[in-house]
Amino acid sequence: MFLSIISILLIIWRVDQSKFILFLSSFLTILGVAFFAQWSILSNVTSTLILFFNHHVKIGDVIAVAEKDSEIVGRISDIGLFFVHIETSDNKQISIPSNLFIQKAIKKDLPNLNND
Repeated sequence: MFLSIISILLIIWRVDQSKFILFLSSFLTILGVAFFAQWSILSNVTSTLILFFNHHVKIGDVIAVAEKDSEIVGRISDIGLFFVHIETSDNKQISIPSNLFIQKAIKKDLPNLNND
């Protein structure tokens, strides 16, 4: 019904079909990118809430995060709204997005890092 009404209005207003299709495809592309960005932000915020209430790690824990080729070993220095910040033994800060952090294998209760 809705498509029929739109089609009739386009015929009455004599809208060029090629320009309308260009407008429609551009609009749908922008809408898709906006929804993807919104989903990504909501995913990080939701992951942070899961970390806060239901994950076994907390600030100050020494952990190892399993990566594809190696491990990231360090102390959790901050759990923010979008990122988990890890400080390594050589004082480098590593930020991992919250939604990726909850998907990784985490080793906890490691020996303390040398802070010499």
